[in-house]
Amino acid sequence: MNNQAFSTFEPAQLASSVVFASPHSGSEYTAEFMAQTILDPLAIRSSEDAFVDQLFFSAREFGAPLLAARAPRAFLDLNRSPEELDPALIEGVRRQGHNPRVASGLGVVPRVVSNGRAIYLGKLSMAEARRRIDAYWRPYHDELARLLESSRRRFGRAILVDCHSMPHEAMDGVSRSAARRPDIVLGDRFGAAAGADVVDRIEAAFERAGFVVARNAPFAGAYITQAYGRPSRQQHAIQVEIDRSIYMDERAVQPNSRFEEVRGLLRGVVAEIAAIGYEDLSLAAE
Repeated sequence: MNNQAFSTFEPAQLASSVVFASPHSGSEYTAEFMAQTILDPLAIRSSEDAFVDQLFFSAREFGAPLLAARAPRAFLDLNRSPEELDPALIEGVRRQGHNPRVASGLGVVPRVVSNGRAIYLGKLSMAEARRRIDAYWRPYHDELARLLESSRRRFGRAILVDCHSMPHEAMDGVSRSAARRPDIVLGDRFGAAAGADVVDRIEAAFERAGFVVARNAPFAGAYITQAYGRPSRQQHAIQVEIDRSIYMDERAVQPNSRFEEVRGLLRGVVAEIAAIGYEDLSLAAE
């Protein structure tokens, strides 16, 4: 299914309760948006999870759907609540309490990209913010909810793997100097968003492929894992962050020499994760 907000790549036959999603890899920068920003075409991409949808594109080969955003994160952040409106950017928004994401310029309509670089010269109207939310945020989340509900109805369980990438420098203050720094950070909101058995098996799949894995530091999961992770209702949500430097040139926003190697390794990981959901099909048939 294609929509201006997303593309859904569904398998020929749904065989797994796992749903893969990539909310930050959208790269369709419209002429209208580029006319609004003061950033150049390269700088505006710095907060994009570039190529993550390509890294996980094999999902449908293993009976699982992939939901991929089309609109870029700098335009609208699908991993935020629609109520996370930034008063420093959007006219008419009142300050209400302290939200660190909004305060740093990373609300649902972002004010900045990486390194705090401003996207706009002035403010945006409330009408423009609502237009983006209605045209992009709501359709994406309606589709995500549809995919998860479809899995829960068919298999009795749904597992969301929310796919992201992180700047290499994100781990600078986290990694111990004597240990190899993590390639992957899994976020389950410290157990609130997914059952331990599910997260353990996803972690093991990455480790078997040779990746070093950490949990919940510095990324425990944001809006999507919080909103969709309901392990008590057999709906699990796990955020996956991949170190961008292992597969891309972060400055040029281009695949690097290891891209195909990493994509091949991740194809094996995707196969193992999807296989977790095959068991649910067997149980549902009993």
